[in-house]
Order: sequence, then C-alpha cells, then structure tokens
Amino acid sequence: MKKVIKIENLSKEYRLGEVGSGTISRDINAWWAKIKGKDNPNLRIDQLQEIKKLSEYHKALSDVSFEVNEGEVVGIIGRNGAGKSTLLKILSRVTTPTSGLFKVRGRIASLLEVGTGFNPDLTGRDNIFLNGAILGMKRSEIKNKFDEIVDFSGVEKFIDTPVKRYSSGMYVRLAFAVAAHLDPEILIVDEVLAVGDVDFQNKCLGKMSEVSKSGRTILFVSHNMQAVTQLCTRGIFFENGSVSYDGGVQEAIKQYLTKSVSSKDAEIDFTNVIGRSGNGSIKVSKIQLFNKDQLTSQFLIGDDLKIKLFLNSKEATRDIKIALHFYRYDESKIANVENADADFIFDAFTGEKCFEITFPKINFYPDTYKVGITIGTFDWANCYDKIIPCFEFVVLEGSLLVKRKLSLNGGFIYLVPEWKAV
Repeated sequence: MKKVIKIENLSKEYRLGEVGSGTISRDINAWWAKIKGKDNPNLRIDQLQEIKKLSEYHKALSDVSFEVNEGEVVGIIGRNGAGKSTLLKILSRVTTPTSGLFKVRGRIASLLEVGTGFNPDLTGRDNIFLNGAILGMKRSEIKNKFDEIVDFSGVEKFIDTPVKRYSSGMYVRLAFAVAAHLDPEILIVDEVLAVGDVDFQNKCLGKMSEVSKSGRTILFVSHNMQAVTQLCTRGIFFENGSVSYDGGVQEAIKQYLTKSVSSKDAEIDFTNVIGRSGNGSIKVSKIQLFNKDQLTSQFLIGDDLKIKLFLNSKEATRDIKIALHFYRYDESKIANVENADADFIFDAFTGEKCFEITFPKINFYPDTYKVGITIGTFDWANCYDKIIPCFEFVVLEGSLLVKRKLSLNGGFIYLVPEWKAV
C-alpha cells in the first residue's frame, strides 16, 4: 500500500515570549547569528543577560514518528496542548519543525482554524477560486466544482459578499466545502467543525466519509469521540507532545478517556477563577466529585455520581435556584438539571455551606462530559454566579451492567427498558 505521509522524529519547540524584531533584515541577522551559535546582534548586553536568565522553552512535539497509507482515515485525539494542532500545522506547512523530517505525497487541503486560507477582503466567490489556485487547480476545474461547493456550504445568498462579514459558522461552512470538494489527495481537518450546527457537522462527516471511500486520505483532529468512531479507521492518541498510542480507534479512545482526567480534576477551587459572571452575592467556592466515597472524576455506566457543591453567600437569601448544564465535549447539550426538579428548597445561609447532589446510576455513554453551573433567583431575574464550563468528568466502559459492546456512535444515553411479550 502506498505511503502518502511519513514522519520521522518530528519535534517542535517554542521559545516563550520570543517575537520578531520588526524588520526582515534584523530577523535574518538574528537567525544567522543563532545558526552560528552567536548572540543576537540586535540586543544590548543587558537585554541578552535578561533573556538568558528568563528564557523558557516549550516543546509542543517531541520525536513524533508514524506513517499514513493512502486511503486511511486517521483520528488524532488528545487533550488540549497535546500537540495535535501543531502537527497538522507542520504537515500543512503553516509552521516549520525544530527537528526531524516529514514527507507528504499528494495535494493537501487543510482546514485548521476559522479564517485559515481565506482573504477576508475578498468575496466568497473569489476565495473559492483563490483556494483552488493555491491547491494547484486550473480555473476550469474550479468552475466545474463551483456550484457544488456553494450548494454544500449553504451561503449562496452571500457568495458575492466579502467573507469578513460572514459569521464564524458561515466561514467554516464555506471553508470546509472548498477543502472537501477541490479534490485534494490529503484532507486535514482540525476541530473547526465544532463551530457549525449539528446538521452541518453530520453533513461534513458524510462528505468526509465519501471522500475517504474515493481513496483519499484524511487526518481528523476532534474532541468528538462519536465523530471519530463514526469516521476513522485508525486512532492516534497524543499525550504531552508524543504519540502515546497508535492503532485501533476504540482502544485509542479508551486510553484517551482514561488518561484525560486525573485526581486533581475531581476537586476544583473557584476562589480566584476567571471567566465567571453574575453579581457575586452567592458564588461557587469549591467543587468535589465522588464515585461512592472515592474522590475521582472517572465513572463507569451505572456508578453513582456525587457532586459536593461548596457555596459562599454574602447575605442570607431563600430565593436560590441552581442549574447544572451537561454537555458533550463537542458542546452539544444533553441535560439541564435544577433543584426545583427535586422540590429542594435552599434554607437561607451566610458564609460557606456545602450541598450534595447525587445522580444515582448514571447512564451516559463512554465519553468526556462538561458541566456548567448557573446560580440565580428562582425566577432567573438575577444571576448570582455563572461558570460554563465549570468541571468535567469521564464515563468509561467496563460496567457489569452493560450487556453488550457499546459503540460510541450509538447515542448519548444507555437505556435498558423492561421487555415483555403481550
């Protein structure tokens, strides 16, 4: 089978805080001095001493090696900061590696992040032809695909509008349509599909499946395990800039879910957290997650999920409503739970007080789940505190309650009704 991507000992290192000097000539002088092992000639002696004292390096990729065959659909998964996007940027020649080699055989179309590859001042029509030209296609080839691209994207009414006026969803729809329809040998897709709505995500997955069946290669980075399972034939799990596992999709996902949380994720201090909103009269100060009496953020189907919610109230009030918002990692909402559902009324309190919320026998499919919290008045006229997302937990396979092998594209909830013949 023909190899289309070969990666050997690829590493990428960033120097934190390092920026250009402002002119190309000074940047070239600094680069040449670095090659020769000399100090940057653009800096004063005191600046050099300060940089040598404070400089830090971050290794985004470390000795990554693997090969991809023609027609493979490879799901690349891992936590944020694991090196997935850096790898795709190197393969797409957006950035260069610090060391190592990579070889790519074939034309690459990349969809790395919203806005990549488009000129914001050009119209959607012009950007289609520009992207096609970048891919090496003739104008006649692009014309043959033009109507199909516009129809798939759903932005035909705005095709002659500059794309800087597009919403992020419109931007992504057109960018994906261009990347998928202009006949690349290799299609590289990062997490940008999370921007689109569910219908468009399913449409994209269908198109990528169609592309793969035509013998073309796809590298797909996503936190949506359902999409990875549905589309990919191989899984690569990245951890701390290195390949931790390369093989079957289900095993890659299992390792990712198992390692994606740690004991520290089961206890979160919100004393100085940023990104919250509300007037602060009542605030979340700490959250602990328990499986029975064990502090953990890992659960099996059928386990009891217990949340200890520590609240701090500035003044006594009885008018409190709390909502927990459950999301899949692709931001699709699963459930919204409020204390009113259980007829639970908060007694007035001041200072810190702990409340327990228990979900017996959780029946979520294996995946990573995010939970947001909103605290407000009973009529939601005022918001005391809002943190979205607030914490996350993982559901793993392995429960004795599950009688069959679960597919990650089987849905959100594992249901076991009573059966009888009548």
